[in-house]
Amino acid sequence: MYIRGDHVELAVGGRLDVRSAADARTVLHDAVDSGEAGSDLILDLTGLDSWDATGLGVIMGTHRRAGRADRRLVLRGVPPQMQRLLIATRLHRILAIEGDASFGACADS
Repeated sequence: MYIRGDHVELAVGGRLDVRSAADARTVLHDAVDSGEAGSDLILDLTGLDSWDATGLGVIMGTHRRAGRADRRLVLRGVPPQMQRLLIATRLHRILAIEGDASFGACADS
């Protein structure tokens, strides 16, 4: 897993799973904490190969932390298999997701 970027935009790639969750959590929480209140933190998932329940928990924890810091976590480039998981769990209604028009089409079904 890798995470590149700053407190405004981060790119996540590889696998976000139980093995990488602690490191990912630290980087994502630091990014939330170092950004300006009222600003978005964009998480580009284009390079993400997979995530497990622990990885999804890291995303949700970052979402909650961003809310407490008066910021918004925005997911960009969510891969199709992860789109389906977000829809199945109805998390697409909670998380801010931008970019992919097909995600909106999937969310309506």
